[in-house]
Amino acid sequence: MWTYEKKLEYPVKIKTANPNMAKLIISQLGGPDGEMGAATRYLSQRYSAPWAQVKGTLTDIGTEEMGHAEMICAIIHQLTRNLTPEQIKNSSFAAYYTDHTTGLYPVDANGVPFSASTLQSTGDTVTDLNEDLAADGTTA
Repeated sequence: MWTYEKKLEYPVKIKTANPNMAKLIISQLGGPDGEMGAATRYLSQRYSAPWAQVKGTLTDIGTEEMGHAEMICAIIHQLTRNLTPEQIKNSSFAAYYTDHTTGLYPVDANGVPFSASTLQSTGDTVTDLNEDLAADGTTA
């Protein structure tokens, strides 16, 4: 089990709204190599792992990825809170805002919603771990 302290380990303190930056960062939440995908991948792959240590490690990593999603959401929220209509209209964030306002919805930078179809869970531990390495090695 975990101890949840209800605070970020590294608090996010963004004071200036920046909808264009939020548009770029949103892919780290719901994009093909984002935190939603990483958490889902690790937490589903753990069930077919043949060793308790591997299952435990995949569980730990998957829950850590959920913590990363929390930080990404805090960043996006702070970049988009208190936007003026002018800031929305003149930014690349306008299309996202039309459907979700400033709510956090896992999409990539093009607005494509997160989908588990971008993940792999083969049941073969070596194959799955290699896929995990490839996905975590990609940077945006």
